[in-house]
Amino acid sequence: MLPLDQLPPAPTNPPLALLKGVRVLDLTTSIAAPYATMLMADMGADVVKLERPGTGDDARAWGPPFLEGESLWFLSVNRGKSSITLDYASPEGWEVLSKLVAAADVVVVNLVPRVQKKLRVDYETLKAIKPSLIFVSLTGFGISGARADLPAYDLIAEGYSGVMDITGEADSPPQKIGTPAADLLAGTDAVIGTLAALYDRSRTGQGHLVDISMIESMTRFLSPRIVTYLGSGEVPQRTGARDSVIAVYQSFNTADKPINVGLGNDGIWKKFWKLLGDTAFGDQPRFASNAQRHSERAEIVGIIQKRLLEHTRDEWLEKFAQAKIPAGPINRVDEVSADAELMKRGFLYRMQHQGHDIPQVGLGIQFDGAAAGPSSSPPALGADTRDVLRGWAGIEDAQLEELKRKGVI
Repeated sequence: MLPLDQLPPAPTNPPLALLKGVRVLDLTTSIAAPYATMLMADMGADVVKLERPGTGDDARAWGPPFLEGESLWFLSVNRGKSSITLDYASPEGWEVLSKLVAAADVVVVNLVPRVQKKLRVDYETLKAIKPSLIFVSLTGFGISGARADLPAYDLIAEGYSGVMDITGEADSPPQKIGTPAADLLAGTDAVIGTLAALYDRSRTGQGHLVDISMIESMTRFLSPRIVTYLGSGEVPQRTGARDSVIAVYQSFNTADKPINVGLGNDGIWKKFWKLLGDTAFGDQPRFASNAQRHSERAEIVGIIQKRLLEHTRDEWLEKFAQAKIPAGPINRVDEVSADAELMKRGFLYRMQHQGHDIPQVGLGIQFDGAAAGPSSSPPALGADTRDVLRGWAGIEDAQLEELKRKGVI
């Protein structure tokens, strides 16, 4: 028995068709850009994932853990796509690629600029094939500047951005976020850029180059901390998330498990102390505003911590929910994965994949009051090569056999 066996089946609502008719050619590997193209597929785009013959996307080898021999990392960001294999570094392969580009609306790459140009999959080359093309480049540093050709992963982007330096306890070393945040943020930015470019093209017919930098996506995530520093000169430090501009906005221990509490405005502040039966403390003039409470934070936090030790986490959560005070548990991943409400909303589910179930985390965006079902499970390597090359590129069976014989597909 695996945790996925407790998940409900995938939502039975039809897949989204908001991007129906949009063809996306995905030349990417790993996490960030494949995540972007999966989101496009979730919204109805026809996404073809082009992979290396024999090995495919790097993420197919990322494990353990594996499920039925397949990388769970790969399965997490590739549903809804078709897979073809093509060696486009060869002359014959590039000729096939050029036909696919001519049939596509969007091409997504995650190669650094030097390699884009070397393999002739850069914007200028592909734009010559299709002037109205939306070309999306997702790299560590973007396609311009002194660092453009440097390789990067999520870890590198998190370090550059500053997020690692302010994450963790005060006496701990810098700490990476526990998920590939830079990958997922940059992937989301790639979708935003693509949708904006497609909308403009629908009005003007103009193609676009969309340049996504993982470093910039991750750094923009720190906008409130960066702008605060720039306007005050105060360098943020690691505090275990106990340095919020909101006076009381942190985790506390209870009689059993920790809890998060956020007293974000004067009204919530008053409701909190009414719940605790100590309005006299909360109504003191020296606590009248957030700025005043901020200066008295140490005293306030110490008193709250003592009070919260009086009951268990679940007892406090029930009390806070009734009083409409923002609070919540600090869930482990296994607890999140068993969240009944997330399952009811069609966000966590299992789906059939090559004769067995796989777990999936849904789009998390509902349209018209419902979660859409997935269109298909992550593809086997090269499973759709012949169908796509026939349908997109118009290649006949005899040529497909020749390309297969030469190892191009």
